[in-house]
Parts: sequence; structure tokens; C-alpha cells
Amino acid sequence: MVEQIRRGVTASKARFVLFDFDGTLSLIRSGWVDVMVPMMTGILLDLKTGESEADVKAIVEDYVARLTGKQTMYQMIELARQVELRGGRPLEPLEYKRRYLALLHEKIRDRLEELRARQASPEKYLVPGARGMLETLSGMGLTMFLASGTDEVYMKEEARLLDVEKYFNGGVYGALDDYKSFSKKILINRVIESTGCRGEDFLVFGDGYVEIENVKEVGGVAVGVATLEPECREADSWKRQRLIGAGADFIIPNFECFPELFDLLFPGKAVTKP
Repeated sequence: MVEQIRRGVTASKARFVLFDFDGTLSLIRSGWVDVMVPMMTGILLDLKTGESEADVKAIVEDYVARLTGKQTMYQMIELARQVELRGGRPLEPLEYKRRYLALLHEKIRDRLEELRARQASPEKYLVPGARGMLETLSGMGLTMFLASGTDEVYMKEEARLLDVEKYFNGGVYGALDDYKSFSKKILINRVIESTGCRGEDFLVFGDGYVEIENVKEVGGVAVGVATLEPECREADSWKRQRLIGAGADFIIPNFECFPELFDLLFPGKAVTKP
């Protein structure tokens, strides 16, 4: 289940581990694309430009995919630009984001209520094998960070509901309305500047190109988590290609293969594995 893209790469020097949240650990927001794309397609079709629904949807799908992993605001900024290109008067990107979040909440409300009422185990909405992997890495004394393009106020609650917040001794970070004030790249650079560490001290796990690219830019090791949501039993071929293109050193479909991955990342390391 582990695909090693670059032979001989290890994380033996890793001191810091960065995790993406949605799609990498959490499945609470699985299906968000099926909310965002129709909303944006509808807004553009309402401009009556004569474009077919199929053509508009293809444009939307392209930029939504291209910007996945960055803060949600970037997708809304692009929507506003697309409205303007068609002669329309766009709303503020923040207003588009609020509309999207309201629609998404309708889709995931039952999942959140299940978790809040403890009617479902957190494992139901975690990528398979995630908890055992987090416990192993946490037990190694590594500094672990959780960072997401989802708004911080929501993803912090979702991390608590999934009972994973406790593993991230380095902090839990999400998007802010002032979207320029935080990003995964800013977090990485902040850690490097404050600790004097080097890029090779970083290990990242993510299902989007952004976190993979950011860690590879500084010389770290990247594990691409090509989850085919919601079951996550095999690798998503589209995610796989995108993650490899971003520089992933390893590709996995979920974390049930972590014992095998652990031996590749930390050769000779004697740690109790899940």
C-alpha cells in the first residue's frame, strides 16, 4: 500500500511534523467539492453569457482543484474574478465564502451532531489508521502541527470532536478572514525562524499539493495521502498524480499501512507501532 516515489528518502532527521486536516485526517467535510462547484457554477450561469453548463462547470472544477489546500478565500477570490470577467458585479469574496459555508453546513450538520451527541465514534470520520499513526508519532517526541485551509473556528472544533487535537503539541491552525495573515507556508517559515531548524527537519502528511509543495521547497520529506473519500481504501488516481507532481516522496491511500511506512521513514528506529 506504500508507493515510494523517491528511493532512499527517509525522515530520520525529522523533528517537526505538519499535518493537513480535511481529507488527510478528517472525513467530516467529505463531499465539500459537491457543494462548492454547483454553487459557483450556478452563480456564473446566472450571468447569462451563453456558455453551456458543462463548459462553466469545467472552468469551476479546474480552479477549485488548482486552489485546493489553500484557504477557502482564494477560491472565492477566483469566483469573484470569473464574475467580473463575464461583465458581472461580483460580491465581496468573504460574502461568497459565507454563502458556501452555509450550504456546506447543511451537508455536514448531521455528522457534527452525531459527534457532539457522541452517537458516533470519532473513528467513523477519521481516515482509516489515523489514530494509531498519530499515537506513534506523538510518542516519538516530535513537535506536531495541524494546519488547514478551513476556517480555524470550525476546524478546531472538528479536531476536538475527532479527539485528535491532543496530539498536536505545536498547535492547531486554520484559515482566518484576514487570509493573508496565515498560511501553511507562513507557519513553516515561522518555525524555521524561531527554532533555527533546517527544512530537512520537517515531515509533512497531506492530501493537497500546497502542504507538499511548501515542505519540499524547504527540503523536507513529504507523504502524499491520496485518500479516495469517503472509504479511503484505495488511492485516488487524480490526487496521486497531483501529489507526485508537487514532490511527494511517498504515496499512501490511508494510514493502515503506517507500520510499513514507518520502517521506510525511520529505518532502524525501534518504536512501538500501531
